[in-house]
Amino acid sequence: MNLDHLRDQIDSLDGEIVRLLNERIQVVQAIGEAKKESGAEIYVPSRERAVFEKIKRLNEGPLPEESAHAIYREIMSAALALETEMKIAYLGPEATFTHQAARSKFGASVEYIPAATISEVFDRVQNRTADYGVVPIENSTEGAVTHTFDQFATTSLKICAEIYLPVSLTLLSKVERDRVRVIYSKQEVFGQCRTWLQTHLPDVELSPVESTTKAVQLALETAGSAAIASAMASDMYGIEVLANGIQDMQGNTTRFLVIGQNFSASTGDDKTSVVFGVKHAVGALHEALSVFKADEINLSKIESRPSRNKAWEYYFFVDVDGHADEVPVAKALEELQGHCTLMTVLGSYPKAQA
Repeated sequence: MNLDHLRDQIDSLDGEIVRLLNERIQVVQAIGEAKKESGAEIYVPSRERAVFEKIKRLNEGPLPEESAHAIYREIMSAALALETEMKIAYLGPEATFTHQAARSKFGASVEYIPAATISEVFDRVQNRTADYGVVPIENSTEGAVTHTFDQFATTSLKICAEIYLPVSLTLLSKVERDRVRVIYSKQEVFGQCRTWLQTHLPDVELSPVESTTKAVQLALETAGSAAIASAMASDMYGIEVLANGIQDMQGNTTRFLVIGQNFSASTGDDKTSVVFGVKHAVGALHEALSVFKADEINLSKIESRPSRNKAWEYYFFVDVDGHADEVPVAKALEELQGHCTLMTVLGSYPKAQA
């Protein structure tokens, strides 16, 4: 077959694809109108999961699975933007890892609102100046993001989805590596590439700043400086890459949460997050946690944070496998309530792939 004939085939297929995409969008718009009339959530994580799983089953190749997922991520992003003027608040500014995580979940078509602090993300969603928020909760190397846990202790917002973002750190500068005298980045980022820095740039000053984007801006403005940030920052700010993948652990991953007004319906592969407090008494925490073992529910995470009401008392955050509406989890949570001075289900949501 000659090249012109093959290109004619491509043109014909493109015409059909565009026609079908617009037909799909028309159905989406009808769904959006129905949701608005009933007051239902526009973004439905359980439905999103079902669509991605359906595409995975239908895709027989040669299109790679990751490519099919990325294509449908943007198709659904465009659909969300047409259903409503969706606004996503995130811990900013632009080009931070939280921004990258938010875009990986919601795509390029919705509106993103950078927030200066984690508490501002919560406030925007609480006050409905944003539909959803994206905040970091923990890193596989550096551990918990305590500010996020503290916000959950006092909010009525729910967790409706989670995101795992592999963290690839990049050294960026407008000068060559041997001319770098100071490096800007977040303190946590320095911890994630400590060995690389000690090996390759042992005498360079490390200067912590509030965000990786701020670090890039300083690297552009300050002579003899560099920044550690994402490759996305290099594209956005036009700064040269001196070294890629400088994180000490190649499996370094940050977990983010999507917060909203309601949590998701069950998908059959979910996680439930709970915050609770117990009496300051011998064995109280052990007795509370024993309900999960009794009901054969896997406890995948526990984190403690000081109570702001009384010194040396704590809140406990736990993640368990399963959905709060499923009988085993619902039973365990009811039993847990009996051991607690307070207990709140923060959300049930589809498990993300780590």
